[in-house]
Amino acid sequence: MKKPTLKAPKLKAPDLSAVAGGSRTGQSLLAGVAVLGLVFGIAELRAPVAPAAGAAGKRTTAQVERTSLVCPPPLQGAVGSTGLTLFSPEGGGGSTGTGVLGDVTPDNVLAAQNPVRPAPSGSAQPSGQPSDAPSAAAKPAGPVLDARVTLAKPGVPVTGPAANNDTAPGTFAIATGSLAPGFTATQTTTSEQGSASMSGARCAPSGTSFWFAGASTAGDRVDYVTLVNADSLPAVVDLRLYGDKGLIENELASGIAIAPGTSQQVLLSGLSKGQVGDLAVHVVARSGRIGAGVHARDGGRGADWLEPSADPAATVTIPGIPSDVTTAHLVVATDSPDDADLKVQLSGKNGWFTPAGKESIHVKAGMTASLDFQFTAETRDGASAIRLTPSDPGHATPVVAGLRVDRENKGKTEAAWLSAGVPVGARASIADNRGGQTVLLLTATDADAKVKVSSSAGAAGGTPASKEVPVPAGTTVAVDGIDPAGLNGPYALTVETVSGGPVLATRQLSAGVRDVPTFTIQQLRDDQATVQVPQVAADPGVVLK
Repeated sequence: MKKPTLKAPKLKAPDLSAVAGGSRTGQSLLAGVAVLGLVFGIAELRAPVAPAAGAAGKRTTAQVERTSLVCPPPLQGAVGSTGLTLFSPEGGGGSTGTGVLGDVTPDNVLAAQNPVRPAPSGSAQPSGQPSDAPSAAAKPAGPVLDARVTLAKPGVPVTGPAANNDTAPGTFAIATGSLAPGFTATQTTTSEQGSASMSGARCAPSGTSFWFAGASTAGDRVDYVTLVNADSLPAVVDLRLYGDKGLIENELASGIAIAPGTSQQVLLSGLSKGQVGDLAVHVVARSGRIGAGVHARDGGRGADWLEPSADPAATVTIPGIPSDVTTAHLVVATDSPDDADLKVQLSGKNGWFTPAGKESIHVKAGMTASLDFQFTAETRDGASAIRLTPSDPGHATPVVAGLRVDRENKGKTEAAWLSAGVPVGARASIADNRGGQTVLLLTATDADAKVKVSSSAGAAGGTPASKEVPVPAGTTVAVDGIDPAGLNGPYALTVETVSGGPVLATRQLSAGVRDVPTFTIQQLRDDQATVQVPQVAADPGVVLK
């Protein structure tokens, strides 16, 4: 049966001339009441859409419709190469989405803020324009986004090269519709210039505050901060450097202007006023938003991007220590006015334990402190993680932490930098995993847990696979042999929490070059595929407000 169509009645003012004693003012008031009555009638005839499941007034979840990520400027050299990989897991609902990655330029940023859509089919031609001429609606209203990599569908990653020059800008990636939930981007640089190295970065949303612990300007270290403005508004940034003697004051570190669609690199040695062995860098945008990164190179001993630390907290965990590291250097910092006294624990086969001679670390207010670890074949206990907790629970001071780890082979070393992390939550993914070169490290912090690990098809072929992995409390489990069957090209990994307590996850990517054990490690972080939104109900009373 065809549903009847409800038509709104015409709002004709009633004839009030016959109302006894009705003055012109009274008639006007009565007319207004009558019109409001008709408005209410229309409002009541239009039944509101039924709200999502759950009690009215409570929050519910909704799928994100747009995800934006920023990647640092690529490292390029005569014999180096940088690849960019995009991925979105399957399961996103809603409209068909798009996923693109492009260089951060003024035109690209403007195009991303004002996307050009093709004119709808059958649109009318403007008056006086020949029928075979292009429609004005089909003409771009501004610059068109110049995409370097395009993602067409979920479940299969795509990869492409970064700009190949020494002044290449940062990049940004945007996914919409069904590709937005869980969208991730990864940048990996392999360099054979001088001492071979591998540098990897997980692209992240623009923000206003970033912490990096473990930078340095001592010895052969060459560390710099990258600032990328992928927004359409200018940004002003302050760099706050903390060393073992406190905050390093330098006017050059304040009020750094980053124009829309531009990238800047700031050498830390120009700000630290001499050599400082252990630095924590706090990048703060006083206006606008930026993407931030810190890259470190220690002469011929290794290079990589520093992972941004989780926000300051009283208890922090650094996951992802490989099973074959030889040395590790812990840097802890606080910008609090109070000192921090922390217990140090490592994850082992039987849970958390206190390493002999490394039981605690004291961090003075507003400063950094460090602790060194030596590992041998006899003392290693497999892959691990470090947990820092207040020595006195009643005196909990927020800290940030970072860890440099070194691998050695035939006298040649390579370094990677880890940081305090956050649990994977419901789901987290990372792209650019490679056959025979990928190890996933899982740490359960407080209670036994179980996660589902899924590998996607490769960019050019392969069969997806998945398995459930139990992770006992206080242990780190190394998961390898997770490459998809028939793999061709890089693939993506997705970790989902099935049951139990929180789990932290990192991905180790390794590739030996000329006996150098090159590697890089990135965290998997909650993909924030859904957001909390309040429920609303129709309220005809709004017409009176």
